[in-house]
Amino acid sequence: MPNAFFSDLLATISERGRTLLGRAGASDVRQDAKGLIELCEALLSGRGEASGIAIAREVLDRYQNLDAAGRRSFFEALVRDFGPDREKLAHAVEQWRTQPSDEDASSLHFASEPRRQELIRRLNRAPGATGDLVAMRADLLDMTNGYTDLAALDRDAVHLFSSWFNRGFLVLRKIDWSTPANILEKIIRYEAVHEIHDWDDLRRRIDPVDRRCYAFFHPAMVDEPLIFVEVALTEAIPGAIAPLLAVDRQLVPIERARTAVFYSISNTQRGLGGISFGSFLIKQVVEELRRELPKLENFVTLSPVPGFMRWLNQDREVPLSDEDRELLKRIDEPKWFEDAELAAQLRAVLEPLAAYYFLKARTSENRLIDSVARFHLGNGARLERINWLGDLSPKGVRESAGIMVNYLYRLEDIEKNHEAYANQGEIVASSAVKKLLKGEGRRLLDMRLP
Repeated sequence: MPNAFFSDLLATISERGRTLLGRAGASDVRQDAKGLIELCEALLSGRGEASGIAIAREVLDRYQNLDAAGRRSFFEALVRDFGPDREKLAHAVEQWRTQPSDEDASSLHFASEPRRQELIRRLNRAPGATGDLVAMRADLLDMTNGYTDLAALDRDAVHLFSSWFNRGFLVLRKIDWSTPANILEKIIRYEAVHEIHDWDDLRRRIDPVDRRCYAFFHPAMVDEPLIFVEVALTEAIPGAIAPLLAVDRQLVPIERARTAVFYSISNTQRGLGGISFGSFLIKQVVEELRRELPKLENFVTLSPVPGFMRWLNQDREVPLSDEDRELLKRIDEPKWFEDAELAAQLRAVLEPLAAYYFLKARTSENRLIDSVARFHLGNGARLERINWLGDLSPKGVRESAGIMVNYLYRLEDIEKNHEAYANQGEIVASSAVKKLLKGEGRRLLDMRLP
């Protein structure tokens, strides 16, 4: 109710401001990118609250009508013409050099801020602006892919969004069958790991007694889940996804559940890329589940390995004999995993390779190759188990030869594991995974743990 009242109040102020702008001839402003920049200058120079909110809403609305070329021109102008006020910055630098003080340091800090940051703040005053600005940054990310000319604008957006979407502002909500339909529809649409096929499929994931779903929301985007996690309550740690999603599966009586399985985590807003709150989501959901179900003992993921096959096919440093390389070509055969003999031969090669992929392989920047691994290991999880043929969906076979992994969140070890990964790059793994890396007689080349 308070959010709705505040939104209605802003909308009323905005409409009155639009009326004032109309009388002042604001409708004469050109509809192209240059006209939009003129409106932005007016927004920065104005002081009236009603007119400012109206101009902000006008900018955001007109941005929506620009084509791709117009949007790029708009972004380029923000980089070129809305940087720091050079005269003020030069004066502040001189003041600091002449007689450094805390006050001069503060003046230097504020003088160095690009004008576009204040512009984004003022745009955010308009009703519904936060969601529009997040969508605008999604456009920006599409245009900066592989280019650096718009990087300064993106840094400013990330700087502001990191404050606006601080964990302290996020609200955790349980998603169940009583959740409003418009939000449930978005859960279906945004699911990025295991496709939700229809409403019946969604109900099987959130309604039964042994299923949970939680999402983070922001007060300025009350109907938009920012990130959500789907949870299965099981008796033991699972090694495959199909039994968890089966239509005819047997429900687990809640008194027998000992394991909470995070089997799907989906970010929903591309415009919030680089602003991490997934780790907070997992840790808070763990706390919620522990309060509700104190008999739970294990908190694990059942995670895909999206970069594995790409690494195998593209990295010439993969430690393989010529014989193994020939064998791996058979992965392209349809339903190869139904041939028991072939599957056993491939398993003997692929499981140790998967261990090598996680524990030894790195990018040119010395980072883990797999984004899912970076996320969970960076959060303090342990690489617990590599699951052969854990995902036999077309996507799972294509991306990882069906391999899935379990990351274990042991609460007493999370901080220690996180520090080891962040400071020394150490991958905390179970003895079972380390044994795979040693090969146990496999035909891998020069692969030994330190």
